[in-house]
Amino acid sequence: MSSTNARGAGIASFVGTSIEWYDFYIYGTASALVFGKLFFPEASPAAGVMASFATFWVGFLARPLGGVIFGHLGDRIGRKGTLVATLLLMGGATTLVGVLPTYASVGVLAPVLLAALRLVQGIAVGGEWGGAVLIAAEHAGPKRIFYAAFAQQGSPAGSILATGMFALVSLLPEDAFLSYGWRLPFLASAVLLVIGLVIRLRVEESPEFVRMREQREVVKLPVAEVFRTSWPLVLLGIGASGVGIASAYFTNTFILSWATTDLGITKGSMLNVLLIVSITQFVTQPIGAVLGQRLGAARYMLIAFVALIVCTPITFLLVGTGSPALATLGLALSVVFSGSSYAALAGFLAEAFPAKVRYTGISLSYQLCGALIGGTTPLIAQALLSSTGTIWAVVVQYLVVILLTMACVLGLHRLSTRRQAPVSVEV
Repeated sequence: MSSTNARGAGIASFVGTSIEWYDFYIYGTASALVFGKLFFPEASPAAGVMASFATFWVGFLARPLGGVIFGHLGDRIGRKGTLVATLLLMGGATTLVGVLPTYASVGVLAPVLLAALRLVQGIAVGGEWGGAVLIAAEHAGPKRIFYAAFAQQGSPAGSILATGMFALVSLLPEDAFLSYGWRLPFLASAVLLVIGLVIRLRVEESPEFVRMREQREVVKLPVAEVFRTSWPLVLLGIGASGVGIASAYFTNTFILSWATTDLGITKGSMLNVLLIVSITQFVTQPIGAVLGQRLGAARYMLIAFVALIVCTPITFLLVGTGSPALATLGLALSVVFSGSSYAALAGFLAEAFPAKVRYTGISLSYQLCGALIGGTTPLIAQALLSSTGTIWAVVVQYLVVILLTMACVLGLHRLSTRRQAPVSVEV
């Protein structure tokens, strides 16, 4: 494998996923800050946030569908063309959110259109992640754990862009913010889309896919082949992705809403907190790529999860003080371990599946986890907080996710190791 091609594929993967996650995260931020007021104004503030989080979940429900559609295309016709299609779909849907009429203009049609565009976003990101991971990993040969993490860097980068954009527009007077300010981050997606397409069109097709096509190893119906031969890998992959997906939505969505609604931290202050935390993740997350490559992805992830169990109660205690400085410290502490384990996750999943169904397999694992765990995270957390009146119920929720993830990482590692082991033949 050419190191130049590997770096080029890694950079293209990083830029594309940064844009895709920017689009996905600005919706999450807007759902916490503004959608309840503009699209569900007849509900109480708490009910409006819940309804807003429900439309947020719609995107996660659509992600497995995107994984199936684009996983099929990626395993059948190639990784590169599929990634161009997902970028176009995501950028178009996000830009349209920026011009949507609100409930005050068109009534109930407004939240219906909002949910429909969120559905399109979910389909796009459902196909994006697996392809971005593979275009980097399959150019990298034995260094796939390290290079697959380039795609993972897109998550904190997208979060930095999304939080930074909302931090800027939140400086506007409240009336201006609710009128047009919240739309600007969505409209900016059109510019980012053009940049992403220029970079992504230059990357070469995955060498592993080219080899499969030349040797006629491409399967006709990848999703059927996955469920026929690799369904235990998919089930364990869903659980193994738990912390990597849920942690972002505990932080960027639920805690943002909790802090600004119940703790008295201002919207601008909390957005600045999340911006610092996203930068911390971006800087420290590559540690997981390096250590995952050296120690083995599964071993490093398990170490990081043990540390995260210790940090989680401390994080919520510090945020609960209502101090922006302590909230920053608590969230930054947690994100060092959740982020670095997330860096190793991509290569870990890619190694678990055979190449002929790899796009479909890792997409289904990651996106089904998104639907089952990621999208429900802020919804369940808000329901637990509202029903119990204590944040400790939410802490328990997060700890359960961590323990489930640890068990599935261990199980998937053992199963995939047995699959890859050479079969000895007695003579």
